[in-house]
Amino acid sequence: MIEAPRQLPLGLPHDPEFSRDSYVVTPTNAPALKLIDLWPNWPAPTLVLTGPLGAGKTHLAHIWAERSEAIFLRPDQLDEDQPGAAFATGAVVVDGLRPGAVPERALFHLLNAARELRGSVLLVSRQPVADWRVALPDLLSRLRMAAALDLPQPDETLLRQVLVKLFADRQIIVEKSVVDFLLARMERSLASAVRVVETLDREALTERRGITRALAAQVLARFE
Repeated sequence: MIEAPRQLPLGLPHDPEFSRDSYVVTPTNAPALKLIDLWPNWPAPTLVLTGPLGAGKTHLAHIWAERSEAIFLRPDQLDEDQPGAAFATGAVVVDGLRPGAVPERALFHLLNAARELRGSVLLVSRQPVADWRVALPDLLSRLRMAAALDLPQPDETLLRQVLVKLFADRQIIVEKSVVDFLLARMERSLASAVRVVETLDREALTERRGITRALAAQVLARFE
């Protein structure tokens, strides 16, 4: 019987799964999830969540947003004149803060509004507050009073579970030996895991073949 050819990839995006149930918990990231789950009993109205690209900040932010019904805002969407308008649900995530690009007065007014309205704010950045180069003393004071959580690079256990999850999200089953091969040779970050799985999926569809160690070696060579 002639096997029907697989369809070629169309470049359609695969929506990531950011639910609480899909968050892979290990001893490395368990404290971070515990603090997120403490809401609304946080030690301060504001929590600053930092960590390298691919450390899991976005997943944690979505878990908290689902729990708190928070709205997501970019730094350039903060309203200096009407900061209270952001607290329609009582909770706000500001994602994408980075050194030299912090809207200081708008952020200061947002944090003040959070205290006045008993709201909650989650600030997300790759860099710790000390590296933001904040010049406004009042804002710096508010940020120093915030709770802080820094996510480390993923350990091997977490990275293994994330690889399996990323393949499962695409309805792909791979041999354990392939995952072992990837773990021994890829960059230790969740961002790298995402890139590798996306590329493997695309190449497997294009070449109409399964995901094997040989294909994994071919893909990893591109990232060297």
